[in-house]
Amino acid sequence: MDMMESLIAKHWHHLPTDEALDLLDSDKDKGLDVSEAERRRKQFGPNVITAKKGQSAIARLLLQFHQPLIYIMIAAGVITASLQEWVDAGVIFGVVLVNATIGFIQESKAVKAMEALARTMTTEATVLRAGDKRRISAVGLVPGDVVLLQSGDKVPADMRLIQTRNVQIDESALTGESVPVEKKPEPLGRDTPLADRKNIAYASTLVTYGLGRGVVVAIGDNTEVGRISQLIASTEEMQTPLTRKIADFSNVLLYVILGLAGITFAVGLIRGESAFNMFMASVALSVGAIPEGLPAAMTITLAIGVARMAKRRAIIRKLTAVETLGSTTVICSDKTGTLTENEMTVREIMAGGERFEVSGQGYAPSGRIIKQGGPDVPARSTALTECLKAGLLCNDSLLLEKDGRWGIHGDPTEGALIVSAIKGGLSYDAVRAELPHVDTIPFESQHRYMASLYEGGPDNTKVAYLKGSVEAILDRCVWTLDAAGRLIELDRVTIHNNMEEMAGQGLRVLAFAKGHLNNGTNALNHVDVASDLVFLGMQGMIDPPRAESVVAIRNCRTAGIHVKMITGDHALTASAIAKQIGLENPSNVVTGKDLTGLSDPELIETAGKTSVFARVSPEQKLRLVEAIQSRGNIVAMTGDGVNDAPALKRADIGVAMGVTGTDVAKEAASMVLTDDNFASIEAAVEEGRGVFDNLTKFIIWTLPTNIGEGLVVLAAIFAGVTLPIEPVQILWINMTTAVLLGLMLAFEPKEPGIMTRPPRSPKAPILTRELIWRIFSVSALMLIGSFGLFRWELMRGASIAEARTVAVNVFVMVEIFYLFNCRSLTKSVLDIGLFSNPWVWAGVGGMLVLQALYTYLPAMNLMFHSAPISLEAWARILAVATIAFLVVGVEKWLRQRIVKRR
Repeated sequence: MDMMESLIAKHWHHLPTDEALDLLDSDKDKGLDVSEAERRRKQFGPNVITAKKGQSAIARLLLQFHQPLIYIMIAAGVITASLQEWVDAGVIFGVVLVNATIGFIQESKAVKAMEALARTMTTEATVLRAGDKRRISAVGLVPGDVVLLQSGDKVPADMRLIQTRNVQIDESALTGESVPVEKKPEPLGRDTPLADRKNIAYASTLVTYGLGRGVVVAIGDNTEVGRISQLIASTEEMQTPLTRKIADFSNVLLYVILGLAGITFAVGLIRGESAFNMFMASVALSVGAIPEGLPAAMTITLAIGVARMAKRRAIIRKLTAVETLGSTTVICSDKTGTLTENEMTVREIMAGGERFEVSGQGYAPSGRIIKQGGPDVPARSTALTECLKAGLLCNDSLLLEKDGRWGIHGDPTEGALIVSAIKGGLSYDAVRAELPHVDTIPFESQHRYMASLYEGGPDNTKVAYLKGSVEAILDRCVWTLDAAGRLIELDRVTIHNNMEEMAGQGLRVLAFAKGHLNNGTNALNHVDVASDLVFLGMQGMIDPPRAESVVAIRNCRTAGIHVKMITGDHALTASAIAKQIGLENPSNVVTGKDLTGLSDPELIETAGKTSVFARVSPEQKLRLVEAIQSRGNIVAMTGDGVNDAPALKRADIGVAMGVTGTDVAKEAASMVLTDDNFASIEAAVEEGRGVFDNLTKFIIWTLPTNIGEGLVVLAAIFAGVTLPIEPVQILWINMTTAVLLGLMLAFEPKEPGIMTRPPRSPKAPILTRELIWRIFSVSALMLIGSFGLFRWELMRGASIAEARTVAVNVFVMVEIFYLFNCRSLTKSVLDIGLFSNPWVWAGVGGMLVLQALYTYLPAMNLMFHSAPISLEAWARILAVATIAFLVVGVEKWLRQRIVKRR
């Protein structure tokens, strides 16, 4: 085993610091020699995440054409070009190129996820080389380097901490932990989960407090963030439900077209027709059966969905994500920053023997403090004020406003205390001005409290305020305050009971105390605050749920969508948030440790019946998404951290947060929320359902024409008569009606009640049995009407050109009337509003103008072999179209009556 393998194999969190240094052949006071550092740099390489070599740009571009529907389109283009219809051939090839280009661009963006990860490693580090402090680029770090850390530093590599002084590190982007983690160098158990390894500092996390020293144990791809990079690179991106269904549909269509063309050719030869004529007939059938407008309609309908979603604060990075949202059955959401504010907020206060509730969200200093069980008015008491003042003064952080958004410079917990004091009526500047600061005892893990000394006590004394764990503060207190601020004897049992109740709600509880000092010095020592203090109260805080999340989750449940929380935070906190936002069975929390020992079948079962997962690693998030997908679910995964990126990519649709989300998460996602609001997902799901409806409407509108044209050609061949429509006329019908009529359905408004119905089953085909019946019934009406009127016109002495013009107009007019039927899959056009989609009327007007030109303009007659027809012919054409409209309308009405009876 070489040195690299040895390094990777070690459980660094389990080793004592001296043993870790020995293994790395390093010195905690001197670091590495310059020559040794250079040797290791050559051996291990730079401290960067290497991009996985993927397919070349040319290969990715060519693969865009590797789809059955595109094969059909190319075949249509080739056939059209063989007929020397260069304009139509150009349009078809243009559609193919546009679709391929869009797919190529979207796929290329996935590579940026790797680049974003690499950027997270770009920083500088203070390193010891031969005993000298040096500031170097983090790229030059090697295993064994001793690095110095201080507040504000980005951790440059994975490090085993060997010395710490009050070090706290924000690991939220990596683990989902909502508050900075206190770090200390003592060894831990071998099986300690990643999120609980308090003696390891991970690359790309942020030091928020204290000073520390660590030895580098992993760089580049071997860091935890590097492993996430490898997960992203190896994660298979899912096909969307629509692409899967269209691929299946295209495969079937390809074989049907080829089979019918072959039958047509063979039957004609058997009947004694020439091979050339039968080839042209086969070409006509193939051109008629190919839905040339389908790829363009998909692209444009999805693009319109993108525009609609952007207005509702959801930016779509991949077009097909629009439709996927509409089919979503499960949403797996990260907690921190997605369902919650990612801003610690005081929720409850105990002071003077009373409990208080605090309103407001996040760091915005707006809200009230109200006594539990009391009147709905701001609470005021001396004890409450003293408790709030202690939180404000025993504090090193600042509350800031930037671009209309409130934030904290410093520790999130201290930020929450500042905000609660302001809500209680205290002025940050006034309190600080009244009591000049003298000295501070910083928080240390062995003491579990922080103390600040101020001028301004009675009789020229100084006053010390303390905050810390409840146990540490109680041990130093003898007295407490009643509601009026009078000293009374401390009741430890009552305080412990209140603390347990608050902690049971997932609140992080801090206690506060004060004491008066008259030692004649300006120095504050631990002995000065060791006893005889006054207990002021407790404040319980949590990263609160977004108010909109509660409503959005309720609406998702109504829409038949299950919401699951997958977080790296603690189980108790996750359970409390799950209860507040209304998740199913919030007390049943499965942790990452529980998941570790589960087999794949056990994981699938657990993932199906559990709504809350806590202390979950990136790999486990990925496994959970795959387990939920294995039961046929369409999964949307939301998140904002580096740790979410692999699962975001693997999910059917990944949703990243635009404000607080990392670049890595945004690049891996299909959709980005500009307001970081879970409620925007619900709006996006609604739009997605509308998009899927409109795509379905286009498909059931266009297929009868394609089938009808194919049937007309087949009927003519089997009957041994002249073709009622020629290939060039079929192309005219397909291309003009797709653009002017079919695409107008993309603008169709969402139908009422779209979010009260369950999501489409992932296994359900695009077309139900009822819709297939409708398609074939309209196809049959087109066949009977066009073929029948074609023969009728010939029998009345009309020319072939006139008869074919009638047949073409039958197709177009039936399509126009049927378009109004297709505006709703189940309701009458009168129920949804005859003029609710003005684009339909504009398209119909344009189509009528074109058909008039096709029929009566000499140049068009020459180009498309058409001829002017009489008013009587038009009356017969309109009669056929009206019959088709009424047949579909009656069928819808009958089905609605059947449904109501059930």
